[in-house]
Amino acid sequence: MGIIISSLGRVFLLLFLLVWVTEGLTQPKFFNVMDYGAVGGGKTDNSKAFLKAWSDACQWNGKSRVVVPQGTFKLYPVIFSGPCNGPIAFVIRGTLKATTDPSSFSAHSWINFRYVDELTVSGGGTLDGQGASAWHLNNCKSNPQCQALPISMSFDFVTNAIVQRIKSYDSKNAHFKVFGCHNMDFRKIRISAPADSPNTDGIKIGSSYRIRIARSRIATGDDCVAIVEGSKRIHVSKVFCGPGHGISIGSLGGYANEDDVVGVVVKNCTFLGTSNGVRIKTWASPYASKASNFTFQDIFMDDVLNPITIDQEYCPNPPCSQQTSSSSVQISDITYKNIWGRSSSEVAVSLVCSKSRPCKNVVLENINLAHSNPPGRSSSVCLHAKGASHGSQTPPPCL
Repeated sequence: MGIIISSLGRVFLLLFLLVWVTEGLTQPKFFNVMDYGAVGGGKTDNSKAFLKAWSDACQWNGKSRVVVPQGTFKLYPVIFSGPCNGPIAFVIRGTLKATTDPSSFSAHSWINFRYVDELTVSGGGTLDGQGASAWHLNNCKSNPQCQALPISMSFDFVTNAIVQRIKSYDSKNAHFKVFGCHNMDFRKIRISAPADSPNTDGIKIGSSYRIRIARSRIATGDDCVAIVEGSKRIHVSKVFCGPGHGISIGSLGGYANEDDVVGVVVKNCTFLGTSNGVRIKTWASPYASKASNFTFQDIFMDDVLNPITIDQEYCPNPPCSQQTSSSSVQISDITYKNIWGRSSSEVAVSLVCSKSRPCKNVVLENINLAHSNPPGRSSSVCLHAKGASHGSQTPPPCL
């Protein structure tokens, strides 16, 4: 009997040790920036403390969390680099305040995550970009030698990531930028900047694959979402946009050897008082690429200046360099379905495509966009666009 009890005891001990080790591997280790010397109050630069906390968390062999507690923490530009030894979370519960020191504006980004796999950024906290201190320096339209201002939060070569429940106010440049990333979700993001703040794109995506944006509210001075070259399988849903310049694909064709943009879905979104709704824009340049397989569906627009737009003569500040008579970007397989509301201009649908490469297979299905001010009939314009229209159509279709 004693031998049996002893054997059972060893079994239970081994099971206990196995559970203890397993829980130790699955439970994250916390790295609070306050333990590394961070100081709240919004006056002290906390860059060194944040970077040290990140470094220790990144090197931890298991799950880790860098925690920014309640309070206001001033932060100069930082780069949080991987690869890390396990899944890592950056939990912002307080407010991060960018510096207004002009010497820091030379940085490409304020907060930059690079080469990280299994990253989560969350916590319900706030990014305060203090953009009003720098917007007057944004003179790139008139100064070719200008220096771009910092983006509030950038993700470069990040994979399998979630960004959720984060607020971003008054970015100096774009609020969020995604480049070279794969499999990222943005959820319940809140973005706010004045309607006249320059170049403050909400979320800008380039050279990335399978990026999803959902259940977010974006009010800013430029595109709510900007999707540029090399983007594939981008899904935007349940986004409220306004004020802003709408959701844009492009501009494309501005440089040689651009990668194609393929597979964009914008669905169940609302636009209020924006200058554009859903827009595709390309330069009239000799640089060839393709933009294809886009779906814009179940979208409500209220007081939108240009609700549905393809512009293959894009040139915001003429004269434009490399401008030719026709764009070399081939646009094809575009569907606009169940889009309704009010256009603040008479032309609610404008499909201005390339003479040398006309748009192919453009479909308009159940479009209802009346002219709002004054109330009346709206119109559509098509140029070098080939496709078909189905169902009810306001304005009368030009396809």
